Amino acid sequence: MEKTVTKQAATVEEATKLALEELGATEADARIEVISEGEKGGFLGIGKSQAEVKVTVTVPDEQDEAEDDTYYGDDESFEGDAASEAEEAAVNFVAEVLSGIGIHGNMDSYREDDTIYISVSGSDCGAAIGRHGETLEAISYMTNLIANKHSDERVHVHLDVGGYRKHREQVIKNLADKAVYKVKRFGKKYVMEPMNPAERRIVHSYLQGVEGVSTHSEGTEPSRCVVVTPADSAEE
Repeated sequence: MEKTVTKQAATVEEATKLALEELGATEADARIEVISEGEKGGFLGIGKSQAEVKVTVTVPDEQDEAEDDTYYGDDESFEGDAASEAEEAAVNFVAEVLSGIGIHGNMDSYREDDTIYISVSGSDCGAAIGRHGETLEAISYMTNLIANKHSDERVHVHLDVGGYRKHREQVIKNLADKAVYKVKRFGKKYVMEPMNPAERRIVHSYLQGVEGVSTHSEGTEPSRCVVVTPADSAEE
């Protein structure tokens, strides 16, 4: 199959370089089409426009590429030379799902105790994340089911795509800090924005040791929220 990337830059050479880097290809392997050479513009650069190129390469079919791009982390994390059956099943499932929606990138995985960590990096990962991470949560849920079907002991899969979870976790902690500030300043409860169960657990855990506040959850899915109060209350 063919994969095409269109890039803009100050020069044709720079735009071509950006496209080839994203595709992981060389000029010899690519078909390069110059859409625009750009305009230098007149006085003070007025009217200046960027060069634009379209670069196309031939890549393996989606299933083969997903398998080729999958690699495991440090083997010292495993018992023996191979990943556990549960981890391998989880990784293969994620690769198949991402390939099915046209996402190709690098996949890394390792296991610590009862948790399997899988991270996917690459361009155009948005389709696997979805609005407020809804698609990512759905994929994570299914991956957990697959992994536990291949494990005698209960395991948990922590899946991150494009660094979304790491970034989102920091955003949630910042929102929690804001909630604590308002509760302590005004002495009234503060209702945070609706979150999914995983995000609410982050808030409960993060604020567990903070003096003077308590957390619990209210509402029904998908509008269930964490409530931060100045008095002790039941946690989720």
